[in-house]
This record gives sequence, C-alpha cells and structure tokens, in this order.
Amino acid sequence: MRIGLVGATGTIGRATAQVLVQRGHEVICFVRPRADRSPPSVADGVAVHAVNVSDPTAFARDGFRGEPCDAVISCMASRTGAPRDAWAVDHQAHLHLLAAAQAAGVAHFVQLSAICVQKPLLTFQHAKLAFEAALQASGLRYSIVRPTAFFKSLSGQIGRVRKGKPFLIFGDGQLTACKPISDRDLAVYLADCLEDETRWNRVLPIGGPGEAITPLQQGTRLFELLERPPQFRSVPVAMMDGIIAGLGLAAAVLPPLAAKAELARIGRYYATESMLWLNPDTMRYDAAGTPSTGSDTLFDYYRSVIAGEASPDLGDHSVF
Repeated sequence: MRIGLVGATGTIGRATAQVLVQRGHEVICFVRPRADRSPPSVADGVAVHAVNVSDPTAFARDGFRGEPCDAVISCMASRTGAPRDAWAVDHQAHLHLLAAAQAAGVAHFVQLSAICVQKPLLTFQHAKLAFEAALQASGLRYSIVRPTAFFKSLSGQIGRVRKGKPFLIFGDGQLTACKPISDRDLAVYLADCLEDETRWNRVLPIGGPGEAITPLQQGTRLFELLERPPQFRSVPVAMMDGIIAGLGLAAAVLPPLAAKAELARIGRYYATESMLWLNPDTMRYDAAGTPSTGSDTLFDYYRSVIAGEASPDLGDHSVF
C-alpha cells in the first residue's frame, strides 16, 4: 500500500516507518519543518515531505501533493500537552489531515491516541477526544489505538538512581499501575491495523506483555538490576496540589503561568491515574481487562539501558 505517516520523527513514528518499509509498503512521511531546515531522521526507504501542520492547505499541497494514498497512520501529537499546543495539534492539525486524506482517496485512517482519554480531566485529552469523534463521523474506515505507558516515559529515573539518588514515588508507590509497551511492539500493532479486520472501526486500548506493574515495582526492579539496595523517597500528592493551586492563582496575574499550571496538572494526573483499561461498568481500572501485545518488557529495556545498549529519548515524556 501507499501510506502517509504523520509524526514520523518521534520514536514511535520512526519505529512505525521501519515496520511499514519492512513489509513492503511505500511510505511517505509528513514531518514538521525544522527551523534550521536540516533533514529529519526517520528511516531508510521512505519519502519525506515537510508540512506546516497549522496551515489548512499544507497536507494536501505539500504532503499528498495531489497523489492518491491508500492509508494514513498518524503518530502526531502535541509535544507538551499545554492547552494551546493541544488544540492546535491534537485537534486542529488532525482535522486538516483528515480533510486532506479524504481528498486523496484514503480508505483507512489509523490514529494513535492515548489510553488516558478514558477519564478526561486535562485539555489535551479533550482535544484528542474531539478529533476521535470527528474521525468516527467522517465515513472513513478507522482504527483508534489507545496505548498504555511507553518505556521512555518510565525511564526518567534511571540516571538519578545510578548517581545514588533515591527513586521517587507518589504516596506508597502503588497508587497506579500500567502495562508498558515498547515503540517496536506498538509500531507492529499500528501496522497490523491496516490488515486485521477485527481492528477496523474500533477504539483499541492496548498494553504491553505481562502483568501490570506499579511504580514501586519499577523502582525495586531497577535497584536489583543495578545491584544496589532499594532507596525510595515518597512525594506527597498534596504537595502537587499545592503547586497547582499556587500556579492557578498566580496565572490570574501572570497569564503565561496558566500553561505551567496545566503541565503540573498533567504530572498529577499521571501520578494518580493508572494507564489501564477503565471498565465503564465499574469505573475502575482493570489490569486483567487491558489487552496485551508484543514481547518487549520494560525491565528488559532497563537492562539494555544500564548495559549501554539503548539510550532513552525522554523528550517531554518524563515526569522527573
């Protein structure tokens, strides 16, 4: 197939590009232009088209370029989740992409969303849900994939622990749990959506292999891999509440602080909400009901980072 891939410069996007090329697809990557105009790093064997995602006409003009396309996979997302960025990218830019995809004859749209939209308390979650609704109403065949936590989002403390610092947890470290998924396993899942009819016109929560793990278990295993005695420091959730309240009040005088307040709310959300399937009947997170895929485990990834075989690309995905 001829596939348009959006968000191809992120770690998940690059992994998806590699999987698609390996399967023999023709891949056109739509990437945001860089200020220095340097060529982006994606994958061998793909075409790269620079697209200004805020321009309503750019996807059609600079992305598809008037040529037909069979499918679109979007891994594009706002970089921080701040309100302005979220509505501009997670919602509006995707609406531009959807309109251009329809004009290009795209038959299938695979959207990488997030499992946290099940309980929307944050601006970026509402932005993602608004586009999900638009996609479902568009008439295109769709697959909306909502993955659990990524390895990179759970690797931010490796460096501090190696320096002898304690592993930070909220409360007792068991407030939340997740089933982490690797970039590679998620990329394979996204690519499979194009051919697996059971994933068509569905919203698909997905996690990685094995049992759900808590932050306490993550830290305990990390210390074991480093052959060091466990050392934890608990951060009270109430402290984050105080920071959020203070920033909210200050934003009334200094509006730029509103974005920082939202970022603090995002941090609190991930500190207190599990990245698992939310059972709509009980409104409880259900580890057993969270589907699993792939074979890569978080602790194997920790081992590879410690051995110097992998380097976590944290970007904006680390709480600490």
